[in-house]
Amino acid sequence: MEKKDIFAQIHELETHMGDLHQELGVLKLVVKELLEENQRLWMENQQLRKVLHHEHHEHLEALPEAEGESVPAADDPDLFSEAKENVVGEGYDNLARLYHEGFHICNVYYGHLRTEGDCLFCLSFLNK
Repeated sequence: MEKKDIFAQIHELETHMGDLHQELGVLKLVVKELLEENQRLWMENQQLRKVLHHEHHEHLEALPEAEGESVPAADDPDLFSEAKENVVGEGYDNLARLYHEGFHICNVYYGHLRTEGDCLFCLSFLNK
């Protein structure tokens, strides 16, 4: 073999390795996106299972009680004040739970998976 042939082969191998390196980088990004989506769907699935389980138990508990108890009057002021307090607290708790599960709750990245630790926007939103 001549020197030119060897250098041509080395250059060809080097070009091929560069192309493979770029393909590998693209594949790594696709795998990362798939893993993030898989994690998001898994957590969403777990939350839906919890909600379904919770609603199922509430429904089962409500059946025997509905037979013997009366329904509170709609003009009862305590009924609505308690409901408002529960809604506000429950919403905050849900946002805090979502944040601790790894999702953004701020208006900038809402619903995206947090991959780089704490988000100052989310934390300031929780502290309001």
